[in-house]
Amino acid sequence: MLSPFFLTQYLEAGTDEAGRGCLAGPVTAAAVILPVNFQNELLNDSKQLSEKVREKLRPVIERECISFAVTHLEPLIIDQINILNASIKAMQECIIKLNPRPESIIIDGNSPFIPKGGIKNKNGKIFTDAEIEILNSIPNTSIVKGDSKYMSIAAASVLAKTYRDEYMNRIHEEFPMYNWKQNKGYPTKEHREAIRIYGVTKYHRMTFRLLPEQYSFDF
Repeated sequence: MLSPFFLTQYLEAGTDEAGRGCLAGPVTAAAVILPVNFQNELLNDSKQLSEKVREKLRPVIERECISFAVTHLEPLIIDQINILNASIKAMQECIIKLNPRPESIIIDGNSPFIPKGGIKNKNGKIFTDAEIEILNSIPNTSIVKGDSKYMSIAAASVLAKTYRDEYMNRIHEEFPMYNWKQNKGYPTKEHREAIRIYGVTKYHRMTFRLLPEQYSFDF
């Protein structure tokens, strides 16, 4: 059974990302603040849910939450700052979008919400000094497998996954030969074979190993 809160009972934001291990498409983060009395028997880590259940949960979360935000960070940014930094930055951007401002943040995984070197304020959204102060001021905790332990992180995982899947379905229409509608950009055998045959697109992450024998791609 998922727990409702970790640090504070009121205005605690859970945040998570989707698409970190993909070869194509954005990394997508979501943040959610749930009300104190929120209950839903279907809610769980999005990876444990069917697509049908995730799609059923999404409007419920959006309707009943206090606030939510979703951020896509494109492959160009991922290639510039690496996937870990991009995942963290996407979550930070989500927190800035939330209204009201959360009093605490819980993050899925073991990476710190504020890296040891501080907020990497380059590429993508450039945070203002006030926004950096906000991000630094909110108590936060990273929780391994938090999406299977806390409701707000699980809710964020559902939103991140469904919004990213929606994005991949959309760009599938532009490049149907990669079958992103099915594989969502993950490194399936089919996806890699399509890269071998058709080459890369603007949606591929060029710093990732797109093919097992990859050396370089010509642009």
